[in-house]
Amino acid sequence: MSEPLLSVDNLRRSYRSGGGWLGRPALVTDAVAGVSFAVAQGETLGLVGESGSGKSTVGRLVMQLEPPDSGTVSFAGTQLTGLTAAAMKPFRRRMQIVFQDPYAALNPRMRVGEFVAEPLVVHGVADAAERQQRVSDLFRTVGLDPAFASRFPHEFSGGQRQRIGIARAIALKPDFLVADEPITALDVSIQAQVINLFQDLQQQMGLALLFIAHDLSMVRYLCQRVAVMLRGRIVELGPTEAVFANPLHPYTRALMSAVPIPDPARERGRARLHFDSAGVTFAPGAALAHRGGGHYVLEGS
Repeated sequence: MSEPLLSVDNLRRSYRSGGGWLGRPALVTDAVAGVSFAVAQGETLGLVGESGSGKSTVGRLVMQLEPPDSGTVSFAGTQLTGLTAAAMKPFRRRMQIVFQDPYAALNPRMRVGEFVAEPLVVHGVADAAERQQRVSDLFRTVGLDPAFASRFPHEFSGGQRQRIGIARAIALKPDFLVADEPITALDVSIQAQVINLFQDLQQQMGLALLFIAHDLSMVRYLCQRVAVMLRGRIVELGPTEAVFANPLHPYTRALMSAVPIPDPARERGRARLHFDSAGVTFAPGAALAHRGGGHYVLEGS
């Protein structure tokens, strides 16, 4: 078996809040508590879970946007954890991220063509004329008119802004993309268009994709494998269809039971599972156990 493009091993990150001069004890939150997974070249791994489960923190740690407390992230056989900004720069060309909020991600004072071209400028790719042509090509790739490049962000809809963010993310022709809940802020009618765009880009460029989301129907459509997160831990990991057909962890089953069904008759007869995630505790040494076919579930939770 070939080496995975991205390997994450026992990643941990906690945050402290409160405390201070009043003498109150600081609250320590384990946002990511021992997460491990791998992504192969050209593969899409879905990372799902409720709000606050640690999904987005994993994405930031993978991209080295903040340091982990412990654990490692390796890309193409090189350990990224602990690299200086200068040593990390060549990997920035190969790893990019699309953020959740298309309104906050764009600089309101920058024309969108300049925004898309900025990574090319930072990495010294091509001259001005070639960059302009590259920006036009990128706009066409994401389904936008190149003439829009001279406009400002406020002139675009949310879906168009997200396409602009995607154009910037693929400007350097990366091998790996983190999509951090890229459709959450969009209208339902636009979400499928953006998902189809990701699928097209993956096929055209051979991208590996870490797709962070809580919309299970979109994850099922786009991803080859899925990892389910709960309170900073991966509680289930496996091929998407295997996880959907036979969810092994009670939290995964609860998530599946909450997926809306567009059939009123089936909805009325469907039993819901109730799962109190706040009351979950993980036994010391709890680890993912292989149940066959690449399907893993966390035991001791």
